[in-house]
Amino acid sequence: MAMNSSVSEFILFGLTQDPRKQKAIFGVFLIFYLATLLGNFLIVVTIKRSRTLGSPMYFFLFYLSFADACFSTTTAPRLIVDALSQQKTISYNECMTQVFAVHFFGCMEIFVLILMAFDRYVAICKPLRYTTIMNRHVCSVLVILGWVGSCIHSSAQIFLALRLPFCGPNVIDHYFCDLQPLLKLACMDTYVINLLVVSNSGAICTVSFTILLISYVIILYSLRNHSAEGRRKALSTCTSHFIVVVLFFGPCIFIYTRPATTFPVDKVVAVFYTIGTPLLNPMIYTLRNTEVKIAMKKLWCSKV
Repeated sequence: MAMNSSVSEFILFGLTQDPRKQKAIFGVFLIFYLATLLGNFLIVVTIKRSRTLGSPMYFFLFYLSFADACFSTTTAPRLIVDALSQQKTISYNECMTQVFAVHFFGCMEIFVLILMAFDRYVAICKPLRYTTIMNRHVCSVLVILGWVGSCIHSSAQIFLALRLPFCGPNVIDHYFCDLQPLLKLACMDTYVINLLVVSNSGAICTVSFTILLISYVIILYSLRNHSAEGRRKALSTCTSHFIVVVLFFGPCIFIYTRPATTFPVDKVVAVFYTIGTPLLNPMIYTLRNTEVKIAMKKLWCSKV
């Protein structure tokens, strides 16, 4: 419990107050969430059990799917349950935990996407040294650094959130706890804290997106010297990575790089990256990847 807060619980406004729309939200997002869990679970198990998917690309994809399942779980179950319940309350501690979890797994996803781009860069631009540069030890260290980075980022967010004093209004105009909607309820001048949010979350989103864009431009540029077949394969992989990157970072940058204003459309935009991306990632990565499809067929058909 914060030292300077008289509010012990918040009310999550959700996406809408219309009962008919809420039933629709319940149905649609329940299906989305179950599909997300199933898709990511299939990828995680397939990569873990399959002997053919041992390369760094799949090592990172394993962690991307894991982060996706967790990231979706931080917001979706609450949204689904709240769509049917009359009392949409969330305790102060739960709210703060959600701020931490959303940022932790969201940030992890960003770092894994960067690692995947780096992996493709080395594979395409330095093919002869690929196995020495991207050995298992290096990959493990990179993933651990990703977890540590995410932890630092979400700790910074929670540090800011815990310092906010709340003294009256407690209706959060959102379907999960995040710093932006909480700043609107705080009874203090939030200008400085908002600058910190923009410089933390906003910078991570924008800088990461820029790094990813540059890396894909370099990859495309270096493909000129490859054979037609090699070019086609690399382009297919990079295209699917790029679709994921745009779907995730577009909404993130829109929400986290603005001064202290929240738009009604923010909630809808947030749906894209909190629920849309974790659902689409497994589809994009499996449907566009022959190796994963073959490995899945082998593994699951032999089981059945």
